[in-house]
Amino acid sequence: MHDATHIISTAEELARLRAALSAAGDVAYDWDLTTDAIHWSGDVCRALGIPHGDQPISGAAFAALVSQEDLAAHSNFLTRLQSGESQFECEYRLQLPERGESWVHDRASAEFDESGKAIRQIGILRFMDSDLSRAGRREHLANFDPLTGHFNRARLREALDHSLNFTKRYEVNGAYLLVGVDKLTMVNQALGHEAADAVLLAIGDRMDRCLRASDVIGRVGGDRFGAVLSNVPEADIEAATDKILDAVRSTPIDTPEGPVYATVSIGAVPFPGAINTSQDVMMRADAALQKAKQQGRDCTSMYTFSAEQKEHHKSCIVIAEQVQRALREKRLRFAYQPIVDSVTREIKLHECLLRIVQPDGQIVVAGQFMPVVEDLGMIRSVDRTVLERAVDELKLYPDAHMAINVSGLTTTDRSWMRSAIAMLRRRPDIAERMVIEITETAGLEDLEACCRFVSTLRDLGCEIALDDFGAGYTSFRHLKQLAVNKVKIDGSFVRKIGENPENLVFIRTLIDLARTFGLETVAECVETEEEADLLLNEGIHYMQGYAFGKPDLTAPWTAIGSQPELNGFGILESRETPEETAETEEAEEGVLPGMAYPAPA
Repeated sequence: MHDATHIISTAEELARLRAALSAAGDVAYDWDLTTDAIHWSGDVCRALGIPHGDQPISGAAFAALVSQEDLAAHSNFLTRLQSGESQFECEYRLQLPERGESWVHDRASAEFDESGKAIRQIGILRFMDSDLSRAGRREHLANFDPLTGHFNRARLREALDHSLNFTKRYEVNGAYLLVGVDKLTMVNQALGHEAADAVLLAIGDRMDRCLRASDVIGRVGGDRFGAVLSNVPEADIEAATDKILDAVRSTPIDTPEGPVYATVSIGAVPFPGAINTSQDVMMRADAALQKAKQQGRDCTSMYTFSAEQKEHHKSCIVIAEQVQRALREKRLRFAYQPIVDSVTREIKLHECLLRIVQPDGQIVVAGQFMPVVEDLGMIRSVDRTVLERAVDELKLYPDAHMAINVSGLTTTDRSWMRSAIAMLRRRPDIAERMVIEITETAGLEDLEACCRFVSTLRDLGCEIALDDFGAGYTSFRHLKQLAVNKVKIDGSFVRKIGENPENLVFIRTLIDLARTFGLETVAECVETEEEADLLLNEGIHYMQGYAFGKPDLTAPWTAIGSQPELNGFGILESRETPEETAETEEAEEGVLPGMAYPAPA
């Protein structure tokens, strides 16, 4: 590969470079970042399969050729290169008019002005577009992690399925290890991506040396490896994990920024036991890994099944099957709860809470199935269904204004976002009547991804509300970066604030924080006139709760005389007893009274 940092100073050198590029089928580019103009060396039109004279002459024009699937990777490549890394390389796909999809290898360097701002990028594109290389590349990406070369999550899961079948057939034992790199985010933030990548590569290599040739290793997440140990006695699992722990901690890892000491935490799950699928194994391993981290990291936690956990596991499977049937049979319904203006008590919009309508007519509230849906990885399907139903309803009823909830996982789900863009890009009249609610804790878990999620939806015209505000640890910096429109104060602080003055002090602090950033505030779980008056005096913009209306399966914009009857001070009378109100609100918050199965461990 040619070094893009060399400056071509003579006509002879330039001629040799052009001849070499032509022979290799490569093209070089010189991108002026101040004007966005790109100058090419080599036959770029032939390489791109376009008519001569139609080559992209700006960075924006070239970016338009990058495949939608690889936009994030290409953007990350440019960001890292132009933020100070002297040289970097990346592989991505171009969507070309005549050739269709074509893989390219882009190696580049950047030049900076005296202030450190990138002003020029020089690079070479190598096209890997033969049918054989493209097929091989796709097959490789479908099975292997591009950084470490180990199996990716999907391929490792297949290996785990094979091992489970083997253990059941021959009545032997196996194990799955989930190895999490401790504090990798700190390495990334302090020393940069290259140092973090070096740590991952070294740990993967040390795991290779620790385990048997028959064991299978894969990278299952940004800072996590998985290992499938087949035909291993349960007594030997701890010896295997001890070898990994010692191999990682014993010597520093060489990185471009100097030596780094690292440790790992391990969640281990023996099987088969009470486990039937690879999904079950991976879910239990994640729980065991979290326990290892809680125990101080640099240790192993072995997952064991109690009788209670086995019963909970069976119940989760039943609930998951019921949710899947409800999705297939379109029995997942909205229950609409009003959100009112705190001064006028006029209904401004309705939050759409999920319900399952059972074949016998029984209604199941979200708190009784959503925890299982999230634990078993079904939340993306549910969130896509919610989005589609909300958009369809807003199309039919121009007077409808709705708020829908999405999970933390959905903030990183590209397919959900592609669906949202396709549905809303040309329908600002729909987007402006939709509020997307994300939880505060989800926003803090992956702040960068959540900021992109919020920015994209706001660009489409939606409003974003930060739900459960106060339940997490939002700082001034976090709130500024997220750039939401509204914050919804967590109901646990609102309930019975007349009897808990300290809660009112905390709510006042949250309101002041929101006011600093010009955000509207919503108080959840308002139950009485006294609470409504207290919140109004504190400056709350909107309120929601049983004082104004309980969730109703009938959409207010479809009912005759849809405005509900109000009592003397302008709020809805609840027809439930106090005991019924408390029980349903607990279920909305995820507390499940009278559940037939224990809460998740």
